[in-house]
Amino acid sequence: MKIDVLDCQAQGIDWGHLEKRIETLDPDIVAASNLATCNAYTTVRTLDVAKKVKPEVFTVTGGQHFTALAQESFQAYPCIDAIVRGEGEVTLAELVHALAKGEDLVSIEGLSYRVGDEIRHNPPRPLIESLDSLPLPGYHFVEDDLARYHFTMMAGRDARYMIIEGSRGCQYECTFCSQWPFWGRRWRPKSPKRIAEEMEYCHSEFGATFLWLTDDNFNIPRGKELAKEIAQRGLSEEIMWFVQARCDDVAANSDAVAEMQKAGCYWMLLGVESGDPSTLREFRKEGASEAKEAFRVLRRNGIFGQGTFIIGHRRDTAQSIAKLREYASALDPDLAIFMILTPFPGTILYEEAEKTGWIEDPNWANYDMVHAVMPTETLSRVQVQKELYECYRSFYGSWPRRLKGIFSTNTLKRRTYRYLASQNLLNELRNLL
Repeated sequence: MKIDVLDCQAQGIDWGHLEKRIETLDPDIVAASNLATCNAYTTVRTLDVAKKVKPEVFTVTGGQHFTALAQESFQAYPCIDAIVRGEGEVTLAELVHALAKGEDLVSIEGLSYRVGDEIRHNPPRPLIESLDSLPLPGYHFVEDDLARYHFTMMAGRDARYMIIEGSRGCQYECTFCSQWPFWGRRWRPKSPKRIAEEMEYCHSEFGATFLWLTDDNFNIPRGKELAKEIAQRGLSEEIMWFVQARCDDVAANSDAVAEMQKAGCYWMLLGVESGDPSTLREFRKEGASEAKEAFRVLRRNGIFGQGTFIIGHRRDTAQSIAKLREYASALDPDLAIFMILTPFPGTILYEEAEKTGWIEDPNWANYDMVHAVMPTETLSRVQVQKELYECYRSFYGSWPRRLKGIFSTNTLKRRTYRYLASQNLLNELRNLL
């Protein structure tokens, strides 16, 4: 069985060249990944191109968006033959083997598929109990593209960048988050030893020096053991790694944070979301109230602190968003990211927004937390969009903050602010208005 992976973005493959590549490869199955809802149309177009080139090819996709909207997606997009719902490794493997043998697909758990005009949804697949049992990811399939992978803002243009998954899911239930429903409302970690082994593999085999642990919520207390595993492999001075975590977790575990920094964790993203307790309760995100102490812990340990903030919830007004800007400025993270509350399919928020008719923009391409797709009780979508620009202008338009960042003695902060200046972020956001 031969597998070819096309990274169209890395390789600069446009739609015309994609047609030619599919024609040359002459595949039996085309599986298109779907990272997020805003990529849904790109995924569908990819499968549509495959069907255009070879009508009998079997097309499959998966991910959070198509898992949540499996029935609707089959009805809307005739080019989809199958959807792998939820955790996909075993389901996709069983699907490929069944197709190769000409077997019926009825016994494959976690699969939705077409049979003529009928759409069938097999029972869900139980989650994999031990993520350590999975083989190492097939990085070798994209080895020729690795030199094209960069996270310039974070690590610089010359640092090779790779992603590692340390856990799946989350034990919390934030209303706007699609991660915890997708992963079965459970948090399943890989062992610190296994994570360190993947780090060592990425560094020694592929030369990666910047590693992003994509855990939706990195468990900070486990950071001590992971740091020990990294140190034992002599990687502490060789790599830089980045995690996403909760404010209360960081605030309560400063000793673990210190050990993580010694092992190369120099950048951390904290989901602050809001400074208003009632809004945090609505989001089911009370832990963010510890934000002030969490950023104090990061600063004390020399870790670059990134904070995320959300505007556009139903009760938001111009006044409440102005207070959020003041809060973000007073909190003074090294980097602030402001986002618009977006009802991703599969979330509690989406169910409520669909039921109440809040959603005004059904264009999935705009579900990127940058475009406003819902109004608030007092603000139109256009006004919410303007408020997002004002949030960024307020934070990054401050010349003292800009100069402090551009000339910072912290390498990460200096690089980040110079990168942001070169990208003209505010002008890009203004163009959305």
